[in-house]
Amino acid sequence: MTQTKIRVYELARELGLTNKELLSILEQEGFTVRSHSSNIDEDDADLIRRQIIAERQKGREEREEREERKESAKPSPAAKKAPAAPAAAAKEASAPAKADKGGKEIHLKTPVTVRDLADALGKKPNELIGMLMTMNTFAAINQVLDVEKVEAVCERYGRKFVRERREKPQEKAPVQAAGKGAPATTLPQKHVGRPPVVVFMGHVDHGKTSLQDYIRKTKVTAGESGGITQHIGASVAVVGEQTITFLDTPGHAAFTAMRARGANATDIAVLVVAATEGVMPQTIEAINHAKAAEVPIVVAMNKMDLPGANSDKVYLGLQQNGITPEEWGGETAVVPVSAMTGEGIDDLLERILLEAEMLQLSADLNAPFEGLVIEAQMEGGMGPTAHVLVRNGVLRVGDSLICGQAYGRVKALLDSNGKRLSKAGPSTPVKIMGLSAVPDAGDVIRICANEREAKALAEAEIAKHREGTLQVERSLTLNSLEDWFNSREQADEKQELSLVLKTDVKGSQEALSDLIQNLQSDKISVKIVHAGVGEITETDVVLAAASQAIIMGFHVRVMPGVNRLAKQKGVDIRLYSIIYELLDELKDAMRGRLTPEIKEQTLGSAEIIQVFNISKAGKICGCRVTSGVVKVNAKAKVYRDKELIYHGQVQTLKHFRDDVKEVKSGLECGIRLDNFEDFEVGDHIEVFSIQEIAPEL
Repeated sequence: MTQTKIRVYELARELGLTNKELLSILEQEGFTVRSHSSNIDEDDADLIRRQIIAERQKGREEREEREERKESAKPSPAAKKAPAAPAAAAKEASAPAKADKGGKEIHLKTPVTVRDLADALGKKPNELIGMLMTMNTFAAINQVLDVEKVEAVCERYGRKFVRERREKPQEKAPVQAAGKGAPATTLPQKHVGRPPVVVFMGHVDHGKTSLQDYIRKTKVTAGESGGITQHIGASVAVVGEQTITFLDTPGHAAFTAMRARGANATDIAVLVVAATEGVMPQTIEAINHAKAAEVPIVVAMNKMDLPGANSDKVYLGLQQNGITPEEWGGETAVVPVSAMTGEGIDDLLERILLEAEMLQLSADLNAPFEGLVIEAQMEGGMGPTAHVLVRNGVLRVGDSLICGQAYGRVKALLDSNGKRLSKAGPSTPVKIMGLSAVPDAGDVIRICANEREAKALAEAEIAKHREGTLQVERSLTLNSLEDWFNSREQADEKQELSLVLKTDVKGSQEALSDLIQNLQSDKISVKIVHAGVGEITETDVVLAAASQAIIMGFHVRVMPGVNRLAKQKGVDIRLYSIIYELLDELKDAMRGRLTPEIKEQTLGSAEIIQVFNISKAGKICGCRVTSGVVKVNAKAKVYRDKELIYHGQVQTLKHFRDDVKEVKSGLECGIRLDNFEDFEVGDHIEVFSIQEIAPEL
């Protein structure tokens, strides 16, 4: 007989624990679980249930014992007979009042057993067990009841169940000084949980927009007159007592464009896959973009209401592209949904909140405001407006802001329904009015002490931009080795070359991917951030810029205008028609990313026999070349008593009065060194050249 199983997050919800708390308990008890999506046997789950119930029972008994000790420590009734009676009466009267303190509400922490619920309702346990039997539930006195059952029982007795949250360790509220650029007043940190920010990604016509429209219709605009009156690039869905912020980005291009500017706007990516078509080319692109951004993926398997829906086809396509569904033993949730009927939408939203819980998203309300520009435009009657997502702190009307070359003072804040707000907290999307210019999407917007400071920062940014107008972004080409190295500290870590690969057919893609994986070495590896079929597009360039990757195409063309964008972004695009040429250049690129071996090659040596002080030229040392040859612009070291006192290069050479390029052994010459005149007779000069030896893979 097959052993029934239960997922960790389902058991955590039943027991009223956070996923993190339950995972910690399971680890302590010796269970091997990887994440909240892992399965455990029902027998093991019963052991955990009994353990937690026993701990609660023990805690309750200890509290009762403490209460009894307190009562016994009070003066006896004989000692204070007169006041004791009213005190006892008051105590007896207060007991039921305390039990019914919330009026018709019953406050309990989960997990709730039959005994707990009976005590809270003022009923005998066997009476409550009889009530449960009428509801087709057969329970023992210490059995845990799920939240829905507790609510149903309370409702029968005319009471309302209020689930109390367990207290979390206060480890995120240390008192620290605010960061650089913060307002003068430094406040202690005030960390609070924030709603997750979610983006929908996937292939065209698979239902991204339809799903978001359904969520807006049922979760966003419910009860609002006129529906959404402002498009601010994002919307907020209300799910029970929690909220989810959805970014209305036009696919993964804008998503990656934001990340290319160093701003990862989203916490979770929802990958929409049509059950009728399965994984398509743009689906694969979306997967690679989400992986490159290192955000969790939740798959929405859409169009389940259509006759051609085939979930196995979707699972197989995901598996082939590095995403293993939970149904096949993996960690990625695949939720069947329908944007037409609404099937599975609530399950999708619940899973998003579960992933957000695992991320433990938080923001500091007392931190200086920081946000991200989602969209921006010039609007008639409003001037420059920016649709901003608050990432940290609180944005208020009247705040002075700086955003790239734009600055200003917040004149008004509008939510997605056009309602004016006085302030906006973390993960809240708002429209800002009052900026001096239209900022760029993806720009970070911050608070300043006052408008004067904001204006000065904006003017400095304008001047900086003017100087660099003709410059392009840092180039990442196959030959830009020195720049690439200078941008990173080269420790002993293994280097990585990022690559976007586009081919004409799927077979070529698979073959090349396999060959490239075989090029790995102990010093450097190639990471294919995206491999796809078809021509090279702007999306590929944006992804390459964000991932600091090069683009290689095999038997494909470049779409019009893409080369211009690549030059602007500093992305190198190479096209090939022969496989070995592609692999050879890739090997060269890998070698180029490794630090070349530096070797000094001795050219010659000289001894200082006299020092001349020339008024216009400064000091020149008269030397005799003792070995080899001395050359202009060669590297030079000066030793005094075998101790190095100078390391530079030969600036000029003179043989008698003539300037020469080199002097050979046995001849005398005048040597002038670059930025060094502290010569003494007897000093020894060694001349050498630097040779770089290309590293081997």
